Amino acid sequence: MSRAEATKARILQAATEEFAAHGIAGARVDRIAAAASANKNLIYVYYGNKDGLFDAVFDAHVGRGLGMVPFTPDDLPDYAGRLFDFYERHPEVLRLATWHRLERGTGTERDPAIAAPTRQEKLAALASVQRERGGTPGFTPATLLTLVLAIASAWSPTNAASVPAAGVLARSPEECREAIVEAVRRLL
Repeated sequence: MSRAEATKARILQAATEEFAAHGIAGARVDRIAAAASANKNLIYVYYGNKDGLFDAVFDAHVGRGLGMVPFTPDDLPDYAGRLFDFYERHPEVLRLATWHRLERGTGTERDPAIAAPTRQEKLAALASVQRERGGTPGFTPATLLTLVLAIASAWSPTNAASVPAAGVLARSPEECREAIVEAVRRLL
């Protein structure tokens, strides 16, 4: 790895932590540069501006990351469980996606979980499975995909409903995963 590549990698790592914690507006390029042990000017040379840096972080973690969880329309409970596992290992993904939606609006064009053509491919695959199996009563492919994605992220730190009430023990990750898989199984 060249020096420039190593510097870019350090910048992306520091930026990931900064954006996940503070969002786009709250992130500070000075803090990113200091955490990466890099010259602040290099950030602008490599990424243009803070938005360009966020886009690089978002694409690296959210876009590439969700591609690591293959979509299995014929086994949605397992897919939801694997998404939960991925979110447990990479909590920054949901944080970055949440900041993206909060600060850049609700447009779906850059959200890889729901963006076309990925979304269209998933919907077509779900429709095909529904035709083969006689359908999922009451749920269009779009509704079904939305529900599965929501269930898979139910216990994420970005979901206020998943924060345990005072005195209530939080579920273990294993219990959460089991509940997610069972919920999607029952949904079908």
